[in-house]
Parts: sequence; C-alpha cells; structure tokens
Amino acid sequence: MFRWGVLSTAKIGREQLLPAIVDSENGILSAIASRDLSKAKVVGERFGARHAFGSYEELLASPDVDGVYIPLPTSQHVEWTAKAIEAGKHVLVEKPLALDAKDIPPLIKLRDQKNVLVCEAFMVVYHPQWIKVRDLIASGAIGRLRHVQGAFSYYNVDPNNMRNKLDLGGGALPDIGVYPTVSTRFSTGKEPLRVQATIERDTTFGTDIYSSIRADFGDFELSFYLSTQMAARQEMVFHGEKGFIEVFGPFNAGLYEHHRIELHNQNHTEAQVFRFPGTQQYRLECEAFVRAAQGGKDRVFTLEESVLNQKVIDAIFRAGEKDGWETV
Repeated sequence: MFRWGVLSTAKIGREQLLPAIVDSENGILSAIASRDLSKAKVVGERFGARHAFGSYEELLASPDVDGVYIPLPTSQHVEWTAKAIEAGKHVLVEKPLALDAKDIPPLIKLRDQKNVLVCEAFMVVYHPQWIKVRDLIASGAIGRLRHVQGAFSYYNVDPNNMRNKLDLGGGALPDIGVYPTVSTRFSTGKEPLRVQATIERDTTFGTDIYSSIRADFGDFELSFYLSTQMAARQEMVFHGEKGFIEVFGPFNAGLYEHHRIELHNQNHTEAQVFRFPGTQQYRLECEAFVRAAQGGKDRVFTLEESVLNQKVIDAIFRAGEKDGWETV
C-alpha cells in the first residue's frame, strides 16, 4: 500500500485530495505536516493520518512516506518539489507547478537522477468525460475541429486569499487559465503556435483578474476568458464542421454542473448525452499516480507536459503586454 505524506493543511488538500487518498484503493494517508504542529495533528486526526509533523523537513525525512502531495502556495511549488525529490519521494504537486517554464527542466533532471515520479496535479486528464471528449474528436465525431471556446470564472476579493497575493503566485492565469489550456491540449493532442491576450490587473492586489485569450493551434483556434472577479462559470465547447461537443462543468463537475458532455450533430437536430455520475476525479488521479509510481503503465501528466503547458501561460502574459501575436 502506497504511503502518502501531505505538505500543509491547505484547503484544497482538506476538501479534495485528502478525502481522495483516504478513499483510494491503493494508498493510505501516512503523514501530514504543517509549520503549526497543532494544525497537522487536528487535520491528521480528522483523516486518520498515522503521523503528524511540525515541519515539512521532518515529513520528507520520514521512512514511513513513499510519496508526497504538495498543495503549498504556488510560489513555493518548485522549491518543495525539488526538496521532496532530493528526499527520494514521489511527488504530486498542485498546479501550477511553476510560474515560469524555465524552472521545470531542472526538476526533470533531478527526477531522472533520483528515479521518482513527479506529476503536476491536473485532475481533469483522469476524468472519463475528458477522455471521452478526446476519443470523440479523434474518431471524427465532429469532423474537422475549427474552434474551441471556453470560460472559467469565480468571484473572490478576499485580500487574505492566496489567489489575490501576487508574491504567492496568485492571479487568474496561474490559478484557472491553465485549465482551458491543458484540456484543449489533452483533447486534441495539439500545441498552440501563438497567442493574443488582453489582461486586466487589480489596482490593489496587482494580480491578473480578467483575461481574454486567443490561441492559434494551426488547424483550429482556442478562445477563452477567465476571471477571479466575475460570477462563477465554467464551459468548454469543441466546434467542428460536422458537429460540436459541449462539456458541462468541465473542470469541477459536480460543483458547477453534472458530469456530462453532449455531442450535437451538424444540423442541431440530434444530440447524444454522455453522463459520468459519481465520478471522483481526484481519487482517479491519486490511484493512477500510485500505479505509475509503482511501475504501472497508467498515463499520467508528465513534467515534460508541464513545460509545454507553462510555455503557453508564459506566452499569454507576454502577449498581454503588447498589441498582436506572441509566439509560444
């Protein structure tokens, strides 16, 4: 049984990954760490962790931990991923792994030296609805793909929230802009060549709070908007010559919408609905990660893919500073 350790008592860990680990078939929660030992003990007791540590270093030194999940603030991801690899642990790290694509290759080199598995935690690529979208596009169900349209927004103006702190890696693009990007890349197997972007920043926080983005994939375009200060919405549509696919609640199915996609025909006279009730994408992610760490052949989100995705986000930020296209 794979023994998990978790660095920090962050909300996403408490609400998503810790329950997923506890419910998984091939892993147990062995340890949790916090810079405040009392917090580690409280959360550890809640989820049945066998050990609680008052520092991240203690957890990484523990022989009772095979791999770690890192939900620390974005600005600390690269640092603690490197430390976990050095300790010989497998690593599942929250997205975005980095704030600049150039920071990821050193982790790849370190990963290969230590022979461990390191993955950015994009749970969507393990959800059967996204695997179905990918398969439908590949099978020609919508003919030639011409356009992908997306939206992701929520409203958060809490000055104490990490997403509104520039020095911690906050902002809409790092937090949620990665999702329309990664899901389009995953579903099509294509990479964008160039991007255009309009970016608005909060005058107080300094973080990007609204972006409108256009990405040229050569054969098709992706356009999407995102915001941390608009009413909550998620949507992705893949529009082809013979039909289109709508993905409902594409990134947080079960919270924003039901787990379903719809395939519409060319004339809009027929639609097939594919439902995936009860899917726990975080549990699927954890179980796939463990199998891969133990030598299995499960497809996981590699660091090489992380470099490609972060290059897109980096290019979007550059495009927001100019009028015109920016090469990815």
